[in-house]
Amino acid sequence: MLNRLFPHPLMSVTLTLVWLGLVNTITPGNLLLGVILGIVLPLVTSVYWPNRPRLRRPLMVVEYGLIVLWDIVVANVQVAKIIAFKRNEKIHSHWINIPLDLTSPEAITVLAGTITMTPGTVSTMLASDGRAILVHCLHTDDPEGVRDDIKARYERRLKEIFQ
Repeated sequence: MLNRLFPHPLMSVTLTLVWLGLVNTITPGNLLLGVILGIVLPLVTSVYWPNRPRLRRPLMVVEYGLIVLWDIVVANVQVAKIIAFKRNEKIHSHWINIPLDLTSPEAITVLAGTITMTPGTVSTMLASDGRAILVHCLHTDDPEGVRDDIKARYERRLKEIFQ
């Protein structure tokens, strides 16, 4: 019975917290509306999630999030230095093909989003068979190193989380 009322409990909690963050005032009415949204929206959309992903190691999501946040901060500084101090002819942009070991569509989506959120890199295209992703890197002298970093820092962890 509880699974039918809360088909996506984490989404219910997240929606309630997001609603409270959006209204920026915690009142009984806002809390009630947030809880109603947190219950109704997952119920209405649950038919579109027949095979929702299971997290094999949910606590590892925290580690992954901290690593991504750190990498975003570091990449912001690196991109600022590139823009401020490198001449255009000294910037070596590269297209990097990253073969994927991930098979879960959700994990691939998280990987592509992570790459795009990190300044200096953008995931641009997923191969039609889902086995590779094309990434544009603003500046690198070692495209293979960037590929290996993405696979080691992100893909390996996402594989542990989702598969």
